[in-house]
Amino acid sequence: MKANPGGVVDPRNVYGRDRLISGIWDQLDRLCLLMNAERRIGKTSVLRKMKHEPAPGWFPVFLDLETFHSAEEFAIAVYGQVQTYLNTWKKAANAARKIYEDHEFGDFKRTSGSRPWKALLAAAVRDLVSEKQDVRLVFLWDELPYMIDHIRRANGEQAAVEVLDTLRSLRQEYTDLRMVFSGSIGLHHVLESIRDGKMSSEPVNDMYAIEVPPLDMEDAIKLAGDLIQGENLSASDPGQAAGVIAEESDCFPFYIHHVVAGLRQAGRSAEQSVIRDLVQRQLVDANDPWDLGHYRRRIPAYYKKDATAQLVGLILDTLATAPDPLTVAQLQSGVNNRSTAFDSRDELVRVLRLMERDHYLLREPDGRIRFRFPLIRRWWALDRGI
Repeated sequence: MKANPGGVVDPRNVYGRDRLISGIWDQLDRLCLLMNAERRIGKTSVLRKMKHEPAPGWFPVFLDLETFHSAEEFAIAVYGQVQTYLNTWKKAANAARKIYEDHEFGDFKRTSGSRPWKALLAAAVRDLVSEKQDVRLVFLWDELPYMIDHIRRANGEQAAVEVLDTLRSLRQEYTDLRMVFSGSIGLHHVLESIRDGKMSSEPVNDMYAIEVPPLDMEDAIKLAGDLIQGENLSASDPGQAAGVIAEESDCFPFYIHHVVAGLRQAGRSAEQSVIRDLVQRQLVDANDPWDLGHYRRRIPAYYKKDATAQLVGLILDTLATAPDPLTVAQLQSGVNNRSTAFDSRDELVRVLRLMERDHYLLREPDGRIRFRFPLIRRWWALDRGI
C-alpha cells in the first residue's frame, strides 16, 4: 500500500476500525447516531467503509454535506441520490420526481417564488423507504454540522432550525429509518449559535453520541509497517520503525501517511532517528504540511467571545509548559500567572468542559487535565515558542 496523506482511502485499506464499525451497526439497531471526531482521525473513512461493506440487513446511503449552503441544495442532493437508486432498480413509483418537476428544482429554476424543499426531501426519503422494505435504510451524512452552519450564515437561524426539525420529523415518522450525522466541527457549537437566535427545541436529543478515536497502537503499527513496505523504504528494523512512526503520529492515520510520504519524498530511510528528525521538521515547517495550524485558527470561530478565546489560549499555554497534568486549582493558578483578567473558577470550569468536547483536553480519572493528544501539545509549544 502506498502513502496517501489526505486522499480518499480504499475501504479495503481502512485499518483497525472493524470493532468500532461493528459497535456502530449494533447501536444503529436501536437509535440514530451523532459521530463526532477530531479532524484527520479517519471518520470519513469509517463511513465509506460502512457504505461499501454494510452489515446484513442494512442499506446505507453516504453523502458529504460540507459544500452545501442551503436547504434546497441538500434536498436536491438527497433527491438525486434516491433517483439514481430508483432508476437502477427500474422503479416507477416516484412521488419526489413529481415534486421536483412541478416546482422546477435543479438546473431550470424559477426566477421568483420559493420551492418546497421540505416536501422534496420528505418525498425522496419516503420513496426510498417504500422501495427498500426488505432492509433498513441508514443515511450516512458526513460534515452535517458544516452544512447547518453554512445555512445559518447564508439564510439565517430559522432556516437552519427548519432543516434539523425536518430531519427529526422524518426520524419520528419512519421508526426503522436511521441517520448518522458526522462532523469534525462539533454540532454543539452550531446549535449554540442557533440557540442565541431562533431555536428553542432540542433537535438531536433522540440521537446517541459516539466518538471516533485514534487507532489502537497495534493497528497504527501495522498501518505504518505496511506503508513502509509498500513504499519500499529501507529500514534496519522495520518493526521498530513502524512503532516509532505510530508513536510520533499519536496513532492518527493521516499523520502516519504523512510521515511515510515525507520519508519517501526526501529519499530517506525509515530509521528511528531519521523519523523523529522528519517529524520535528514538519512540526515547525512554515508551510504547515500537517495543517496543525487549524487548532489555533479555529479558536476564535469556536469560542466567539474575545475573552473566552483568550482564556482558551492561556489554558493551552499553561498545559503545554506543565510536565504533568494539572488540577483545576493548579490550572487556575497558572492562568492567573499569565493574566489577572480571569479569576472566575466557574468560567474556567465552563471553558474546560467545552475544550474537552472539542478534543483539545482530556480529564484524567483523578480530575487532572492535560492535552488530549501529545502531538498537539508538542506542536502548540513549538508554535507558540514556549
